[in-house]
Amino acid sequence: MKVLVINCGSSSLKYRLIETDTKTVICKGLCERIGIGGGHFKYEVAGSDKGMDKNVEFPDHNTAVDTLIKALTDPEVGVVSDVSEIAAVGHRIVHGGDRFTEATLITPEVMKIIEECSDLAPLHNPANIQGIKSCQKVMPGTAMVGAFDTAFHQTLPEEAYLYGIPYEYYEKYGIRKFGFHGMSHEYVSKETASLMGRDIKDTKIIVCHLGNGASITAVKGGKSIDTSMGYTPLDGIIMGTRCGSLDPEIVHALAEKTGKSLEDVMHILNFESGVYGLSGYMSSDMRDIRDAYAKGDKAAIRAYDTYIYVIVKYIGSYIAVLGGADAITFTAGIGENSSSLRRHVCERLEGLGVQLDEKANSEGKGGRMISTEASKIKVFAIPTDEEMSIALSTVEVLSNRG
Repeated sequence: MKVLVINCGSSSLKYRLIETDTKTVICKGLCERIGIGGGHFKYEVAGSDKGMDKNVEFPDHNTAVDTLIKALTDPEVGVVSDVSEIAAVGHRIVHGGDRFTEATLITPEVMKIIEECSDLAPLHNPANIQGIKSCQKVMPGTAMVGAFDTAFHQTLPEEAYLYGIPYEYYEKYGIRKFGFHGMSHEYVSKETASLMGRDIKDTKIIVCHLGNGASITAVKGGKSIDTSMGYTPLDGIIMGTRCGSLDPEIVHALAEKTGKSLEDVMHILNFESGVYGLSGYMSSDMRDIRDAYAKGDKAAIRAYDTYIYVIVKYIGSYIAVLGGADAITFTAGIGENSSSLRRHVCERLEGLGVQLDEKANSEGKGGRMISTEASKIKVFAIPTDEEMSIALSTVEVLSNRG
């Protein structure tokens, strides 16, 4: 069965066409820098030199989906003659509130609930919705399935998911920590245990999913026991444009001092903060920040150093929560590809016995250990594979539907 997986991030769209019977990737690619200028489209056909690699402006996710569908059916480089050859589309959905704990067939009723959750994930759910609607438009009659990022974190203990607010607000409105990037954290923690040659049930792993959106999760025995993102993806570490954790009174202070509405302030915290705001609006792309950092740009240094500090702080706190850690794993766009970032984080963890193998860190590829054998806490860099997880979940939903 051919399943197209659409994974819309806040400024990117990753995709794969997967033959689920053999768990093989037919083609894959990425639409980068959506909505921030300097867009790029990459399309690779497995086992072939056919493909596309070109600059394309993506003002929104609709444009990215349209570009993808045209490539899939292109007479020269396409892999299907018609979109009807694709049995289903599996969509990554960031927030399903407390309504979804597993992948679900997307119906009008489900779509309404996803839309209602947009306030909880303003950078992602709207993008997910656009991806669904765009695919429905060009692939009428094809099953659409949503796989939810919040599912893996349903194992959080009460003391981890409750906030220090009146309990009635949790009871009445469901205000609690949900956590995100669940499919990535689940997949990567399993891969980490596999590389260690250990049963995941006997491991304590900290997974650092670092992309434009970022979260860190403490995984004990294969289950999430704490995670940095909270009620929404705004919480946790500093991100591309999101502020991460801050004193709630800052929201009131910003509104009072700037004369902006609550809605305007929340827009600032979601879209104008993070490394983008700290760097003086230089960029929300860590590659740009890192390049400027290397040149000694003061604004970039400020943003980068603050970003590193917060990551280290969360890792340290989760080592305490886990009662020690067997491994720290870096994944996602920044975590997988930035050897300098991994080095800067690990340098600050040397007091905990972390010893980085610089050659493995800077020269290796794919899933691998990047710490020395003597390191008390092993460190890994592992590419995430949310797409395969989504594809297999999509098949399971269709099978259960009969």
